[in-house]
Amino acid sequence: MADNTDVNPDELEVADELIAERRSGAPGETPDDMTPWQRPIVAFIDVLNLWAGRITCLLLIPIIVSMIWEVTSRKAFEWFAAYDLDNVARSLGLGPTLWVYETSRMLAGAIFMLGAGYALMRGVHIRADFLYRNWNRRNQASVDAALYLLFYFPAMLFFLWVSTEYTIKAWATWERAMDTTMMAPLAPARTAMPVGALLLLLQGVAELFRCFYDMGKERERMFLKFLPFYVVGLAIIFVSVFFPDVLPVGSWWSALIGGTGLGDVSPQAIGVFMLAVMLFSIFVGFPISFTLIFLAFTFGAWGIGGRLVFYLQTFQFNSVMLDDQLVAVPLFVFMGIMMEQAGLMERLFRSVQLMLSRTRGALFIAVLFVSTIFAAATGIVGASVTILGIMAAKTMNRSGYDVKLAAGTITAGGTLGILIPPSIMLVVMGPVLEVPVTDLFAAAIMPGIMLALLYMLYSIGRCWINPALGPALPPEEQPETSPYYILEVIVVMASLVFMLYLAGVGLRGGFSGLFPLAGLVIPLVWIAFMYFAFNWIRKTRPGGFYFSDLWYEFFMGLVPPSTLVAFALGSILFGWATPAEAAACGAFGAILLTVAYGKFSKEQLYDALIKTLEISVLIMFLVAASNFFGAVFSRLGTPTMLTELLLSWDLSVTMVLIIVMALIFLLGWPLEWVPIVLIIVPILIPLLIKLDVNLVWFGILVAVNLQTAWLSPPVALSAYFLKGVVPEWDLKDIYLGMMQFMVIQVIGLILILIFPQIALWLPAYMYGN
Repeated sequence: MADNTDVNPDELEVADELIAERRSGAPGETPDDMTPWQRPIVAFIDVLNLWAGRITCLLLIPIIVSMIWEVTSRKAFEWFAAYDLDNVARSLGLGPTLWVYETSRMLAGAIFMLGAGYALMRGVHIRADFLYRNWNRRNQASVDAALYLLFYFPAMLFFLWVSTEYTIKAWATWERAMDTTMMAPLAPARTAMPVGALLLLLQGVAELFRCFYDMGKERERMFLKFLPFYVVGLAIIFVSVFFPDVLPVGSWWSALIGGTGLGDVSPQAIGVFMLAVMLFSIFVGFPISFTLIFLAFTFGAWGIGGRLVFYLQTFQFNSVMLDDQLVAVPLFVFMGIMMEQAGLMERLFRSVQLMLSRTRGALFIAVLFVSTIFAAATGIVGASVTILGIMAAKTMNRSGYDVKLAAGTITAGGTLGILIPPSIMLVVMGPVLEVPVTDLFAAAIMPGIMLALLYMLYSIGRCWINPALGPALPPEEQPETSPYYILEVIVVMASLVFMLYLAGVGLRGGFSGLFPLAGLVIPLVWIAFMYFAFNWIRKTRPGGFYFSDLWYEFFMGLVPPSTLVAFALGSILFGWATPAEAAACGAFGAILLTVAYGKFSKEQLYDALIKTLEISVLIMFLVAASNFFGAVFSRLGTPTMLTELLLSWDLSVTMVLIIVMALIFLLGWPLEWVPIVLIIVPILIPLLIKLDVNLVWFGILVAVNLQTAWLSPPVALSAYFLKGVVPEWDLKDIYLGMMQFMVIQVIGLILILIFPQIALWLPAYMYGN
């Protein structure tokens, strides 16, 4: 039987849980028996996109630096202004800027476009591979090759042409942004669109050749015989669309469509057919982004006209590139990866485990407590589940813990990262629902804490009913403590609660006016007092009382990430900084933590940047593709038709929400949160608005519901992450453990549905109605 101590966490890909399958092997490497003329082409394109990715990921650094400058400069100016020293501040170049806003959003947009080819080369564009992964490699390659020819190349070729026209016009007219007084030129950032489209088109050629190799020589020969006819056909379509005077195929095609009666189909019906084909197509297993783009092209050209649809795609991609709210996505991803690299999770888990060593179910409590803290700090489910499995499984096995309950606590605790803010999913969901991300963050706090408490109560309750499920740790595992251990616990916890109180007062501005930066200085002074008092009592041991060694580990594991998250999240909730600015400060703070804990290196920094690029491209490209799909779908008028149809059923708001939640719950089994949030949720928004449903409340219902995607077999990526690091646990036991906690999630969802104030109380308290 394998032992989980053999697992090296540094070799695990735990930060990319959205990625269906990362390609193994070095970029540029090709099999020796690949068709000879294809090998140098594949190698050249791979290396080209490799360097494009390596260079593009570095753009995150100037985004962080510029936003740190913006925040510190603005706060310094406010401090000078409070003492009537505005002129001094201006002479020092301090104060709010516009260039940071423009620079950061344009660089973030360039990151996701220029890195798209690299992401495809590394195999990290998301697939709904529920059916796809059950096929053999030859069949997978054959289907992929057919879909590259059918979906990918037409979409990318048209996008390349239209985005090039769009960019040339921006350079020729020196087009400027009209949404800020700075009116920054758009041409430099917009150039990323045709460049990114070209890199994607080239990488598609390399991927097609790989498919030829994987399908076998016999099938490859068939595809190669067909390829010249395909190229000619695609060229004819391209010329007829963009140069109709040269080749008027469009008029012939319109006549043919009219003769078949397809031209008489209403736009709304075309949209329904488009939706049905989309739901079928994504399960074939081709990357969802490119599937959506092609379907939007095809059905849009049928329903509203070809050229309009092509320009609509470019407009939607440009809008995503310049969306200032989405700048926070790569920054929060980077913050989470750097926090995971700092190694604080292990220290906190070990200290909580020892602190509760005499308690039944101590390891369950430790897992859930640590996962709640690091859900806010990292938001990366794969990282949390994997590290918790490495840390806890061996001790749980040695202590005789129940495997099912152990697996359930680890996987359920890890899923809290997509709900507890600052959550990447909520950052993406805000623009989709057209509600402030700050409202979603505030609304998610109480449901996240509630779910963590429900998990904990269930685990502890099961252990008290049946102590064999989670016995106390063996005596040799229990730490040495003072004779006044209960007093230790009371003093430490009271000190931490008071620290949190001071931090809260500081964030609310309660210390303003005492002295400069009082809101930051006073909590830090209390932390310093705690540290020195701790050391003094350990040395002098007054009356035999002293603090155990475990408290130092507890403090060092808890306070740094908690402080970082509190100030990052607090600055968002209290309006001190935008989500992007707070994410940049959090990313910078995470770098400082890795330095302080001796875990920083240039190699790890670069690794974090590359992983950030991969995850950000995956999310942002799908955001752009789904926006394009949704724009075509809306233009066809289908959402309005579906809304009127559902309203005609005369269902209550509660019944409609129950149906919607059931639909999302079922889709969460085969799909991850990204396609559901970006494709399914926008379709529902017109109906929700008509029913006057609070969209912040609905967003939290969706977020809690989508946690089930991580715990619902057969996809349930959390199960595979855990199995990878604890191979001796049977997958069936892991599934059974996860299902228990999925039921708890459903109970939590029902509570929020019945009592909306669980989610809405805090944002109403903070921001008013």
